[in-house]
Amino acid sequence: MTGEGSPNSTGSRAAVHATDLGILWDAGDSGVLVAFGDSYGAGWCGHGAGPRHADWRCNVLARTPLTEPSEGLVLDSWVEDAPGHAAQVLPRDPDAREETVIPTAGIAVGGRQYLHAMSVRRWHGPGRWTTNYSALWSSTDGGRRWERTGVQWRNGPRRWWQRWRPDGSRFQMGALARDGEHVLLFGTPHGRFGAAHLARAPETDLHAWEYFDGGSWVPDPGAARPVMPAPVAELSVLFHRPSARWLAMTLDEHRAAIVLRSAPSPTGPWSDGEPVVTGRQYPGLYGGHLHPCSADGDLYFTMSQWGPYNVRLMRTRLSYR
Repeated sequence: MTGEGSPNSTGSRAAVHATDLGILWDAGDSGVLVAFGDSYGAGWCGHGAGPRHADWRCNVLARTPLTEPSEGLVLDSWVEDAPGHAAQVLPRDPDAREETVIPTAGIAVGGRQYLHAMSVRRWHGPGRWTTNYSALWSSTDGGRRWERTGVQWRNGPRRWWQRWRPDGSRFQMGALARDGEHVLLFGTPHGRFGAAHLARAPETDLHAWEYFDGGSWVPDPGAARPVMPAPVAELSVLFHRPSARWLAMTLDEHRAAIVLRSAPSPTGPWSDGEPVVTGRQYPGLYGGHLHPCSADGDLYFTMSQWGPYNVRLMRTRLSYR
């Protein structure tokens, strides 16, 4: 999907020689928006992320038609700040010690686009990092301009001397989905080794979140209990109509695989997860973000690789009855 050697020629068309993630959601207007993470232009190192002086942008956003991508996925336009140059759509936080701001999920609700993104405070070893908080952003012009909604899940206290509380730390990375009149947020802590938790808000008010405590919905995010056991990372979720099951695709760092879980309900019980693609096949893989057309048949999803630090479109067929 990405890189100058891809069919989209993103280096010459958008100054994106290398990027990752590729989070897809139905924009509600016959198109699909695709959010990418840290992206690099001319001077990219050729393997993995960096260097920062290589036209680094924390995030970029593209668009593709809402069609089954059986012959590939065409990125037909980008949010640009100059012709042929993909813009960074979410700015860094000037008030936080922040390495980058990375989108983790998107959804369209009531004519607006929403992005869940995390503020990364510090990178650690493989699969480990610390966040400041995650937040919900919105756009009313198809993703060209974004503003903060004021919804935020802090990772710990506001000041270093305060006692640490869980608060929103369980929702630093997210997956957004719709269930009837509610928007669901499946959340995980920072890094790739935590469990998944569940929140919901009415479509009419994405400030009114409540959290599943294992038996009921409560207003305290610290009371959320896991709906999927660890490790869960780079999660995406949808309702698969042919099988009448909820499906979750996620990275399982312990198995070095992108796995597929299923459940009769968003609250579970969720299956343990069956490997769909492994690091033995594609070394350094991560991601696993479902295409919205996957709700009606075969599963299409994006997969990143650290080397060559670009995004592939993948497909898997399901057997179900």
